[in-house]
Amino acid sequence: MPISLSRREKYAVYAAAGLIGLFFLIQFIVFPTIAKKDRLKRVLLVKTEILHEMFDLKYEYDTIQNQEKLSKGLFSERKKGFRLFSFLDRLAGETQIKDRITYMKPSTSVEKNTQYKVTQVEMKLQAITMEQLVSYLYRIETSRNMVNVKGISILKTGKPAGFINAVLKVESIEI
Repeated sequence: MPISLSRREKYAVYAAAGLIGLFFLIQFIVFPTIAKKDRLKRVLLVKTEILHEMFDLKYEYDTIQNQEKLSKGLFSERKKGFRLFSFLDRLAGETQIKDRITYMKPSTSVEKNTQYKVTQVEMKLQAITMEQLVSYLYRIETSRNMVNVKGISILKTGKPAGFINAVLKVESIEI
């Protein structure tokens, strides 16, 4: 037996069916699509950040590679049998402060997992002028022998005015 509905009841049933259909449409099609779009945006942002980081790492790697090539070139230009101690002694003679050297203490350490030795010389210079020190440091730092001043301590002397005492720590890498 068919149920007969009035016109008003038919509209109510159609409206309810439409609302239920609309609910299912929104719940199972629209919301998942929006959620997927948001998820894709987040994934895209993360991947973009990763890509930028990769570009930064590539740039850093290329810089290190170029520095390595430069260092190898400088190592190959350095005279055979280079010794930091004798190099510093020779420069002291050139800058006329050799007689002002109180002591020179050499030391050597081997870098782990490499073939390189780090040679260090600690030296004390007494009663020198600031100009003599600057000239000596300039010659050390600008030499093509890959020598670096790792530390310096300067004290004013009490005796003649304008003179200082200095303790230098100079280091170089040897193969």
